[in-house]
Formats: sequence, C-alpha cells, structure tokens
Amino acid sequence: MKAQLHGRHGVTVAEVDGQDTWQRATLAAALTAGSMSTLAASVDRVERFLLDRFPECVRVERTLTSFEDAGGLG
Repeated sequence: MKAQLHGRHGVTVAEVDGQDTWQRATLAAALTAGSMSTLAASVDRVERFLLDRFPECVRVERTLTSFEDAGGLG
C-alpha cells in the first residue's frame, strides 16, 4: 500500500504502528501543495483511493501543519 500511495499519488508514507500484526498497519502520510485547494483535492483523492480498496477497515484523520509550526528551517 505504501508503494502504491507513493507511486500513484506522490504521497510520502511511513508505517507508524501495527508492524507486528499481519495485514494491519497504521500509516502516516505527508502531502504538500502550493495552495490549500490543491492540497485538499490531493487528500480527497488519497482518501477515496483507500476507501475504495478497504471500505470497512480504513479510518482517515487529517491534520494540517504549517511550515512554521513544523519548525521551519531552523
């Protein structure tokens, strides 16, 4: 799934939990865009992609972090 998200949607993905369970994982994804509308559309596409494949077991949470909130360059 991580490779598909990266290859099809350009999403950076990390497995952050569930590594010890078979066929179950918690993934964190990072997306960037030049505008909020472009970012929202990209996140919507990723969410639809996941829900189409795993309609009964996917939960999507969205968190928006600004460059400054993430620590900027320093």
